[in-house]
Formats: sequence, structure tokens, C-alpha cells
Amino acid sequence: NRIKAAPVRLAMKRIPSKKGQAIIVNSGNANACTGEQGYRDAKQMVAWTAREIGIPAELVYVSSTGVIGRPLPMDKIKDALPELVKKLSPSSLTQVASAIMTTDTFAKISSRKINIGGRTGTIAGIAKGAGMICPNMATMLCFILTDIAIAPDALDAALREAVRKSFNRITVDNDMSTNDTAMILANGRLQNTPITKKSPSYAKFTEVLSDVTYELAGMIVRDGEGATKFVEIIVNGARSEPDAEKVATSVAKSMLVKTAIYGQDPNWGRIIAAAGYSGVKIDEKKIDIYINRIKMVNRGTGTGKEDSARKILANKNIIITINLGAGTKSARALTCDLTEKYIGINAHYTT
Repeated sequence: NRIKAAPVRLAMKRIPSKKGQAIIVNSGNANACTGEQGYRDAKQMVAWTAREIGIPAELVYVSSTGVIGRPLPMDKIKDALPELVKKLSPSSLTQVASAIMTTDTFAKISSRKINIGGRTGTIAGIAKGAGMICPNMATMLCFILTDIAIAPDALDAALREAVRKSFNRITVDNDMSTNDTAMILANGRLQNTPITKKSPSYAKFTEVLSDVTYELAGMIVRDGEGATKFVEIIVNGARSEPDAEKVATSVAKSMLVKTAIYGQDPNWGRIIAAAGYSGVKIDEKKIDIYINRIKMVNRGTGTGKEDSARKILANKNIIITINLGAGTKSARALTCDLTEKYIGINAHYTT
């Protein structure tokens, strides 16, 4: 989004330093479109946090989520900070995950253990998000922590790869936020030999990090505002991974597909149409489409199995698989159904 909230702009200035030690987050107010005062407020939050913790201000990042266009309640933030710092503990990740929620209905946490050079390290992440969710990312915040020592450029590359295959392939409502943030901090306390992009363990680190971000991305979609169904779109047989990704996200973003899923209507025509307008060169005579294991389309023609598929669509978890028959590359995207409840939530919640 070219309209960036003050905390995002401040973070973007700090990221080139490749250093960070603390993140201060507020929910309920995005501090977006708040002018220079909003930027000064973001810097003030950083200064107060740094002072309370006792670290340089340049090591503190700030993140915000909530309503756009309203000034931050700075007095509330200032008064709350000393107590927040006192309560810092290694076991408070669940509390943080709950505190950053807005229209979320549950806290989102994921963690994995990984063996690096005979030592067991941890990658743990939290996220929030339920609406204004669309690639790239969403009204979503994600903060990941690891005790593994890794070079900054390797950490950056691993995070970008993980986000590309997870948060950048989800959609709830096709709206993109002003406050999207995915951040990872590595403190090196495992004391392993630092991982570089040339290290044998780099691929393993990236894979495990991707598992964490994909699980968090799935939680966000499952918690989509008003959602009753979780849908995974898998595209196989593409000429390239970007082609597969375009088709998957095109289908995932289709309002007609999302409403059909809610209505338990196995309308494969909407699926193949969304694939067709993805911008990818495809041959309809080679396309197969499945809803879970029910083959709905064989080489571009319907199979007449709507009744069987309708029973499948009564389930909460649905997989739509599209085989393009053009190559060997694959991609997947995550989405949910679109319901009357989504309208009710957003008609009465200022975002």
C-alpha cells in the first residue's frame, strides 16, 4: 500500500541498520493518515519504550493496528509502559498475541524446534489479522523471534521467502492495509555458528520459518471476519511458479467463488473463469479441477458430479485443486468464504 502508517514509515528507516531489540505494539489505533504529529507520536513511543527498557532508541520498533485517521491516545500509552516493562517475561507470548488482536476471535501463535549444529533452537511467531486481508499481507502484524544466530542478510532473505509463500498468498476480503508488518528478531543466544546463505543449515532454517509463517497465515484465514469455511487453492501443472501463484490468487480472491463456497454451491464455472482472467496463458482443454477428491472438470468440461461435491462443501475445510496441464510448477493460496456476517461486522466497525 502506498499509503503507509507512521510506524511503518519509521520502521522502514530503521531496517537498513539490521538491528533491533524491542517492539512496542498498540491495537485499536492504526496511527495512519495522522500527519506529522502521528510520525512524532510513533517516535515518542519508541523513546519512552527505550527509556523504560534501558536500550538505545534506534533498537526499538513500533507497530500499530486499528482505526485509520485518529490520533494516538499518548497519555494512555505513556502511563501503561512502565507496568508493561515490569511484566516482561519469556512466558508472556500468549498475552502479547491476545493484546494485539482487533476483530480477531483467537490469538495466533506458532513455534517450531530446529536442530542447528547439534543444538536445539526455536522459531516462534505471533500474528493478528481477520479482516482487510489481501496480498500482499493484510491488516496483519506478525512478529517472529528466534534464538538462532544467523547473518542479517540470510535472515532477511529467509523471511522474504517465507512471507512470499504464506502471508502474500492469503485473502479474506481483497482489501490491503496501511499497517502491514512482518518482522523477525534473532538474538543468537543458541550460540551456534552463525548461519549464512551458503550454510548447509540455511535451507532448513528457511523451511522451518516457512512452516511457522504458513501456519500463522492459515490461522488468519480461518479467523476471517464472518468466515465459516477455510479454503486451500492448489494449482499444479503450471509453466512457472509465478503462473501457478497468479492462478491460485485469482481464484482465491474471486467474490463469486467465495460466495459459492459459503452457499455450498459447487459452481466450478466460477473457478475456471477466475483462472481464465488471472492473466496466465492457459488452455482450457487441458484443465482439470477437483473439489477435495471429487473431479469437477476433466479437460475443460464438467463431469456432472455436482451432487457429490455439494456434500463436500458442507465441510469446514475445503481444497480446490486446479491442474493446468502446462508444466510441472505449483503454488497454493489460502482463502475463506464470504458471508452475511462479514457485512455485519464491517458495517458497524470503523476501520
